[in-house]
Amino acid sequence: MSFELAYELVLGWRYTRAGRATRRNGFISFISGVSMLGIGLGVAALVIVLSVMNGFQKEVRDRMLSVVSHIELISADGGPLEDVTGTLEQIKSNPKVIGAAPFIAAQALLARGEDMKGVLVRGIDPALEPSVVDLSAGSMSGNQALPGINELVPGQFGIVLGIDLARQLGLRIGDPVTLIAPNGQVTPAGVLPRLKQMQVVGVFNSGHYEYDASLAMLHVADAGKIFRLEGPTGIRLKIKDLHEARAVARELAPTLPMGMALRDWTQQNRTWFAAVQVEKRMMFIILTLIVAVAAFNLVSTLVMSVTDKRADIAILRTLGASPRSIMGVFMVQGALVGVIGTLGGMLLGLLIAFNIDVIVPALETLFRASFLPKDIYLISRMPSDPQMSDILPVVLISLVLSFVATLYPSWRASQVNPAEALRYE
Repeated sequence: MSFELAYELVLGWRYTRAGRATRRNGFISFISGVSMLGIGLGVAALVIVLSVMNGFQKEVRDRMLSVVSHIELISADGGPLEDVTGTLEQIKSNPKVIGAAPFIAAQALLARGEDMKGVLVRGIDPALEPSVVDLSAGSMSGNQALPGINELVPGQFGIVLGIDLARQLGLRIGDPVTLIAPNGQVTPAGVLPRLKQMQVVGVFNSGHYEYDASLAMLHVADAGKIFRLEGPTGIRLKIKDLHEARAVARELAPTLPMGMALRDWTQQNRTWFAAVQVEKRMMFIILTLIVAVAAFNLVSTLVMSVTDKRADIAILRTLGASPRSIMGVFMVQGALVGVIGTLGGMLLGLLIAFNIDVIVPALETLFRASFLPKDIYLISRMPSDPQMSDILPVVLISLVLSFVATLYPSWRASQVNPAEALRYE
């Protein structure tokens, strides 16, 4: 049995590379090479695209969580929370919670001269905020852990802006800016908007355009005065494992007073993450079809090879080779094309995926184009995160499709009649 297996492997390998030795089979060899190249390029494309989508999702999630908390506890009616101190102690008693900080969330307008911009205002406690969020990456305001946060002193009405928001309004640290609150003052002349002169004390860069262009942070006490709130409207939580946010929220819910609601980071951005998952599945299906087309090119390659090798098949049969052995020879020939193409494509895909941070900037410089405008794609560089859970299915599917494509031509080779094949030789 071992001799028969070695004979099939050796003969199948020789048929795979026969075109290089003789010109008679050059065209068949060319078609075989095209099939191998098609499988390789299809697998490489799948590996690259899935790696980029994984990296894109991870990059946006990490940058988003530099501003968005893992879990938020808010008042069901949108008003200030009751017994904030007791609630904080209750939350911190859970071993999975590593940080908690109160906040006030509101919307307002920032104005500088004739320029005006709608912003999301967040009142924070500078002493507790570092325990729930990290804005150190890419910060522009010195070496502070949270740039400008320590400059938020109650009563001085300082404000910290996202870097893109500051650029849009032409603001720098130390510049004055007017905050316009939506709840106005009732006067004999009518309802007038509440205006407050603020001073920019810091600029942060989270790397997430949506927040860098719309978020402004104040001291929680100053925000309470401006928006006429008696206390924080919510509490931000940070947990040990961000992937357990939903489970931790369910654990905390029964322990909290009535009138409070919990939402985790996946709920706040559910639409975006769902869209990414759908797009990833669709890209996988579309690119798998490319691999399938390339794999089934093996059918035509092997059919032509069987036709060309009819005399060889007849001689092998007269020497005692069984139909099963003949079928095995051509299955080895087709499988080798699939294996070489798949492994080559996987290596090419991984090579590009691991170096995409160098390749894409070079292409952008060469073509003088930006492939990822950050105001559209949230990030400005091409990320990549190859994962075995994606690569292994791609390789297995490619190998299975290649194997299936060899079945019919190999079976047809096993049915060749030696007498008919040798009649015209």
